[in-house]
Amino acid sequence: MKLRKLSLRVRIFLAMILLIVLASVLIAAVAIYQYSEETQDYHKQRLERKEQSIKTHLGYILSETTYPRTTEKVPLIFKEKIFEISNIHHLRINIYDLEGNLLISSEANIRNEFAEKCLDAEILNTLSNTAEHRFVNKREEKGATFRSSYSYLLDNRSKNLAIINLPYLENDEFLAKELEEFLERLAYTYILMLLIAIALAYLLSKYITKSIKTIGDRIKATRLEKRNEKIKVGQTSEEISNLVDSYNSMIDELEESAVKLARSEREQAWREMAKQVAHEIKNPLTPMRLSVQSFQRKFDPTDSNIHNKVDEYTKTLIQQIDTMSSIASAFSNFAKMPAQQNEMLDVVETTKLALDIFNEHYISFDSQEEKIIAKFDRTQLIRVITNLIKNGIQAIPIGKEDPKIRVQVISKKGNVNIIVTDNGIGITEEYKPKIFEPKFTTKTSGMGLGLAMVKNIVETYNGSINFTSEYGQGTTFTVTFPKE
Repeated sequence: MKLRKLSLRVRIFLAMILLIVLASVLIAAVAIYQYSEETQDYHKQRLERKEQSIKTHLGYILSETTYPRTTEKVPLIFKEKIFEISNIHHLRINIYDLEGNLLISSEANIRNEFAEKCLDAEILNTLSNTAEHRFVNKREEKGATFRSSYSYLLDNRSKNLAIINLPYLENDEFLAKELEEFLERLAYTYILMLLIAIALAYLLSKYITKSIKTIGDRIKATRLEKRNEKIKVGQTSEEISNLVDSYNSMIDELEESAVKLARSEREQAWREMAKQVAHEIKNPLTPMRLSVQSFQRKFDPTDSNIHNKVDEYTKTLIQQIDTMSSIASAFSNFAKMPAQQNEMLDVVETTKLALDIFNEHYISFDSQEEKIIAKFDRTQLIRVITNLIKNGIQAIPIGKEDPKIRVQVISKKGNVNIIVTDNGIGITEEYKPKIFEPKFTTKTSGMGLGLAMVKNIVETYNGSINFTSEYGQGTTFTVTFPKE
């Protein structure tokens, strides 16, 4: 999962936990490094202390000996004492002459891993050419680390008498155990800290994002067509307060804009409706005017067919008057908002009643249940069904071999679905977004108010209407409204 897809709350939570984990790892690494450095310093200083003590001890023996204090006599001077000194200081001792040849060792049987029989030139050059006259060599052998020091043994006149070599084994068992115990205690401490950090991170991230979530929920619920509530929050950060103030200011501006837009849309809708009504009324007025003018010119009381001509003229006028009457009725029905009636009716029975006025043999009806009770106005429900069936009939081309209109009533999860399916010409993709708009129609006659009126009625009862259509195959309208 990508980090940017995570919520702000989760990201804050993970960031705090990651910070604790990284801090724990970093402190553990620093502790291990510090222990390593302290171990090296410990071995270095311990070897220096032992070297100083052993040289002091050897110097004391030199001051007490009766042998001549020469390099050749060193094996005799320290023949017995070197073992005693080695046991006292718990450290092996090798003594070389100034040329690097082994004179005496605290090991009875000298083994190559403990002492070299002849020193390298590098050691001799370092001893003679450095101010400290001291050389320390560090090497790994068989998994053990040895630190060997080389320095001059001076006689009572402070002249170089021999070279002392102290092989020192770095024993880290105690320090390693101490480090292990420290890391173990550190791990317990950080586990406890991690648990506390998880709880704090959860509470803190929840607190930080609480106000943001409130604002987000309100923004999601913001609608232009309804009154939106302002956000009220208690004590919070300055950034959140500024965001809340901006949202509340936007709500005021949105409400003002919505009022202006609604007023403008209503005015525009009535202007468009007036233009459409005027246009529809002018259509029958033109043939009526022509018929009257033609009758006026050709009227002859002595004509033997005068009565037939009067009848024909009257029928033409009556037909155009009926057209204007239907236009006026359609406009009146659309403009009149249906009053919501608290009437419990049988939707199945009412649907059958609406279908009785149609004579088309290809209209079929189907219901899952014999009786479905719902709250709806009977007259308005009949208007909804008849308008949908009329649309289906008009959508089927004349002469189609197998015309079909199927009406279904389904009860589903506290709602009632009325489904009207036809196998007409269907609706093109271009016209689908406009199908419920007032005055929109694809037919050569009518005002296009039928589906708009149906939508108006259904939404008054907290219902909805939608459709699916495939051009050339047919259309299905589905009306859904609650039972209560």
